[in-house]
Amino acid sequence: MATGNAIRGTRVGSGPMGESERGESAARTVVSFWCSNGHETRPSFAVDADIPSSWDCPRCGLPANTDEKNPPPAKRTEPYKTHLAYVKERRSDSDGEALLDEALAKLRARRGES
Repeated sequence: MATGNAIRGTRVGSGPMGESERGESAARTVVSFWCSNGHETRPSFAVDADIPSSWDCPRCGLPANTDEKNPPPAKRTEPYKTHLAYVKERRSDSDGEALLDEALAKLRARRGES
């Protein structure tokens, strides 16, 4: 005896998929980008879209461009800087000593020291 639901085994949105169901696809163009490791990436863009000058390589993460013979160089990674390193970029040693002397003078004044 056959019992059950008529839509058994289906899910929302299932059915014949084609251009008649979802509409016509936009015209596309495929552009090749190369990174300095020689990887080729081929994203597709709408025909009327602006093609970017660079693209990140999905394999190695390096920047890529459309010139196979002259790919862009790898970005230079900056080493980690501590807070003290950033402060030393903004202030000279004499500025630091003056600020330290000023802070010590305020601290001594609060404590009642001379």
